[in-house]
Amino acid sequence: MSDQPEKLSDVQMDMANLYREEAYTDLKTGGIRKLVPITLDGSEDESRPAVFSGHTQVMSPHGPVPIQGSIEAKTLEEAILGFPKAMEEAMNKMVEEAQKFQKEQAGKIVTPDDLKKDSGGIIV
Repeated sequence: MSDQPEKLSDVQMDMANLYREEAYTDLKTGGIRKLVPITLDGSEDESRPAVFSGHTQVMSPHGPVPIQGSIEAKTLEEAILGFPKAMEEAMNKMVEEAQKFQKEQAGKIVTPDDLKKDSGGIIV
Protein backbone atom coordinates (compact mmCIF):
# COMPACT_ATOMS: atom_id res chain seq x y z
CA MET A 1 0.00 0.00 0.00
CA SER A 2 1.24 3.48 -0.82
CA ASP A 3 2.17 6.12 1.75
CA GLN A 4 0.63 8.77 -0.53
CA PRO A 5 -2.43 10.55 0.91
CA GLU A 6 -5.71 9.69 -0.77
CA LYS A 7 -6.96 13.30 -0.75
CA LEU A 8 -5.19 16.63 -0.78
CA SER A 9 -6.90 17.48 2.51
CA ASP A 10 -4.98 14.55 4.06
CA VAL A 11 -1.63 16.28 3.43
CA GLN A 12 -0.13 17.43 6.72
CA MET A 13 2.96 19.57 7.38
CA ASP A 14 5.56 18.17 9.76
CA MET A 15 5.33 20.66 12.64
CA ALA A 16 8.59 19.32 14.13
CA ASN A 17 10.55 20.02 10.92
CA LEU A 18 9.81 23.66 10.07
CA TYR A 19 12.27 26.03 8.36
CA ARG A 20 12.37 29.73 7.54
CA GLU A 21 13.85 30.56 4.14
CA GLU A 22 16.40 33.32 3.61
CA ALA A 23 17.73 34.24 0.16
CA TYR A 24 21.05 35.88 -0.72
CA THR A 25 22.38 36.97 -4.11
CA ASP A 26 25.18 39.04 -5.62
CA LEU A 27 22.87 39.94 -8.56
CA LYS A 28 25.26 38.48 -11.12
CA THR A 29 26.55 34.99 -10.35
CA GLY A 30 23.71 33.25 -8.58
CA GLY A 31 22.05 32.87 -5.25
CA ILE A 32 22.21 31.01 -1.98
CA ARG A 33 19.19 29.84 -0.06
CA LYS A 34 19.46 29.30 3.68
CA LEU A 35 16.83 27.25 5.45
CA VAL A 36 16.86 28.18 9.13
CA PRO A 37 15.26 25.60 11.43
CA ILE A 38 12.48 27.08 13.54
CA THR A 39 10.10 25.95 16.25
CA LEU A 40 6.35 26.08 15.94
CA ASP A 41 6.28 29.61 17.43
CA GLY A 42 8.68 30.86 14.72
CA SER A 43 11.76 31.20 16.91
CA GLU A 44 15.06 29.74 15.72
CA ASP A 45 15.62 26.10 16.68
CA GLU A 46 19.26 26.00 17.82
CA SER A 47 19.23 22.19 18.11
CA ARG A 48 19.16 21.71 14.31
CA PRO A 49 21.62 23.01 11.71
CA ALA A 50 20.74 25.41 8.92
CA VAL A 51 20.61 23.98 5.38
CA PHE A 52 22.27 25.83 2.48
CA SER A 53 21.71 25.41 -1.25
CA GLY A 54 22.91 27.37 -4.23
CA HIS A 55 21.64 28.11 -7.69
CA THR A 56 23.11 29.61 -10.85
CA GLN A 57 22.85 29.08 -14.58
CA VAL A 58 25.27 28.23 -17.35
CA MET A 59 24.86 28.97 -21.03
CA SER A 60 24.52 26.10 -23.49
CA PRO A 61 23.97 26.08 -27.24
CA HIS A 62 20.26 25.72 -26.41
CA GLY A 63 20.14 28.63 -23.94
CA PRO A 64 20.57 28.99 -20.18
CA VAL A 65 20.59 25.84 -18.06
CA PRO A 66 19.71 26.18 -14.37
CA ILE A 67 22.08 24.50 -11.91
CA GLN A 68 21.26 23.97 -8.26
CA GLY A 69 22.73 21.93 -5.46
CA SER A 70 23.30 21.68 -1.74
CA ILE A 71 26.23 23.43 -0.06
CA GLU A 72 27.92 21.91 2.95
CA ALA A 73 28.27 24.89 5.31
CA LYS A 74 27.50 26.08 8.81
CA THR A 75 27.61 29.81 8.11
CA LEU A 76 26.74 32.10 5.23
CA GLU A 77 30.44 32.86 4.72
CA GLU A 78 31.22 29.14 4.41
CA ALA A 79 28.32 28.78 1.97
CA ILE A 80 29.63 31.63 -0.19
CA LEU A 81 33.13 30.14 -0.20
CA GLY A 82 31.71 26.66 -0.96
CA PHE A 83 29.38 27.92 -3.70
CA PRO A 84 31.74 27.37 -6.70
CA LYS A 85 32.58 23.79 -5.71
CA ALA A 86 28.93 22.93 -5.00
CA MET A 87 27.79 24.32 -8.37
CA GLU A 88 30.56 22.46 -10.20
CA GLU A 89 29.56 19.21 -8.48
CA ALA A 90 25.90 19.82 -9.33
CA MET A 91 26.78 20.51 -12.97
CA ASN A 92 28.96 17.39 -13.19
CA LYS A 93 26.15 15.30 -11.72
CA MET A 94 23.68 16.77 -14.22
CA VAL A 95 26.06 16.02 -17.14
CA GLU A 96 26.59 12.44 -15.91
CA GLU A 97 22.84 11.90 -15.66
CA ALA A 98 22.31 13.33 -19.16
CA GLN A 99 25.04 11.08 -20.59
CA LYS A 100 23.53 8.07 -18.83
CA PHE A 101 20.12 8.94 -20.27
CA GLN A 102 21.60 9.31 -23.76
CA LYS A 103 23.27 5.89 -23.49
CA GLU A 104 20.01 4.32 -22.35
CA GLN A 105 18.13 5.91 -25.23
CA ALA A 106 20.81 4.94 -27.77
CA GLY A 107 20.56 1.31 -26.70
CA LYS A 108 16.78 1.29 -26.89
CA ILE A 109 15.18 -0.77 -29.65
CA VAL A 110 12.70 1.32 -31.64
CA THR A 111 9.54 -0.50 -32.67
CA PRO A 112 6.85 0.59 -35.13
CA ASP A 113 4.60 1.33 -32.13
CA ASP A 114 7.24 3.73 -30.76
CA LEU A 115 7.33 5.53 -34.11
CA LYS A 116 3.55 5.88 -34.09
CA LYS A 117 3.65 7.42 -30.60
CA ASP A 118 6.47 9.84 -31.49
CA SER A 119 4.85 11.02 -34.74
CA GLY A 120 1.31 11.37 -33.50
CA GLY A 121 0.23 8.16 -35.19
CA ILE A 122 1.69 9.07 -38.57
CA ILE A 123 4.34 6.72 -39.85
CA VAL A 124 6.85 8.50 -42.05
